[in-house]
Amino acid sequence: MERKDAPPISGLKLVAVIVQTIGVIIIGALLAQVVLFLVSTWHRVTYERQRRTLALELLRCRVEAARTLKVGQEDEKRFWGGFRKFVVRQKVRECHDVYSFYLAPHDRKPLPRFQPGQHLVFKLHIPDTTKPVVRCYSLSDSPTQSDYYRITIKRELSPSDNPDVPAGLVSSYFHNHLQEGDILDVKAPSGKFFLDLTSAAPVAFVAGGVGITPLLSMLNSITEGAATTREVWLFYGVSNGTEHIMKDHLAQLNRQYHNVHVHVCYSQPSDADVIGEDYDHSGRVSVDLLRGLLPSNNYEFFLCGPPAMMDSLTKQLKVWGIPEDKIFFEAFGSATVKKTAAPPPRLADATQVEVFFSKTGKRCQWDQKHGSLLELAEGNAVQIDFGCRAGSCGTCLTAIKAGDVTYMTEPGVAPEAGSCFPCIAIPKGHVTLDA
Repeated sequence: MERKDAPPISGLKLVAVIVQTIGVIIIGALLAQVVLFLVSTWHRVTYERQRRTLALELLRCRVEAARTLKVGQEDEKRFWGGFRKFVVRQKVRECHDVYSFYLAPHDRKPLPRFQPGQHLVFKLHIPDTTKPVVRCYSLSDSPTQSDYYRITIKRELSPSDNPDVPAGLVSSYFHNHLQEGDILDVKAPSGKFFLDLTSAAPVAFVAGGVGITPLLSMLNSITEGAATTREVWLFYGVSNGTEHIMKDHLAQLNRQYHNVHVHVCYSQPSDADVIGEDYDHSGRVSVDLLRGLLPSNNYEFFLCGPPAMMDSLTKQLKVWGIPEDKIFFEAFGSATVKKTAAPPPRLADATQVEVFFSKTGKRCQWDQKHGSLLELAEGNAVQIDFGCRAGSCGTCLTAIKAGDVTYMTEPGVAPEAGSCFPCIAIPKGHVTLDA
């Protein structure tokens, strides 16, 4: 069969095809330009929006920094040296053997803000004592309260197994003698155990008994301040409901703030205590409990409670892998972790160091088992006044007549030149103290 060739495309049809092709190309190019324009515009608008947001955030940060600086400058002017008169505005019973005392300045001048977790130093004139007694108590409320300071004190009773030991002198004075309207001598807030409110790092508070007081200040600071979204966990251990300090307040914070997680442990719950209502866990606060509830170990840990509890928890936290610089604990009063007095390197091979107390004429031998120079003095009937036992209040300040000392922990305030705080000091070598 004879094959027929396809009819040739006419010139007009060819032109039409070319025109259509060119049109498609032009339209495609225009669409591409439109798309590129829209994408570019979107990127530009997004960038501009982000730039404005960052600029506003920077402005906000600068304003906040300026405000903080101004507040800090104003607070610095408000801090006072020595002791200042305060009046007991309110005395409030919190639970069995625990009272809160609301203190207002007697001169009615403004109060400086403090760092949450800091403490006050009191000079107390207690009946039947020959000289003033100095003690430290933690501030237990937020520093945003500008017209008063609050402390919360548990009355220390005689040990049940040794009733001949007298009850706590100062706590009994606060509970039994101090009334609303009474006047107290108070130093400005101080101490290096406090929460950094400029940080957003998640925190875990671990408290035992009345050791919750500085942690209450920290917790209230978070919920009442600008950092209300900061993740915070509180693990609080007491024997039973009679010792549960500020129970309703803690429960309210737990309900009200999604970032606050409160877990209460009763080690000896009474028949009236209901788990799930009054408390959350039976037994003591432990690192096993923390590991079971915390999403990770990436927290800053703040501890305050009985020495045995804190010693155990700090060791367990380190085993869990928590760096030592992420573990903070109270450094005065009954909530003290007793540190081993490690001698300076050049004394590592020495077994004993002579300490001469010049006023009493006593020569004593110091070694690691004695701990601080104050403990050495107490063990040898050498009288050195003390208050906080943490280098914060300055009561034990003693002149060094020969030799030098070092410190187990950094003093809360710098001692005078040529003097030391024996409550946290150990000798660098043979030393003579004016005591």
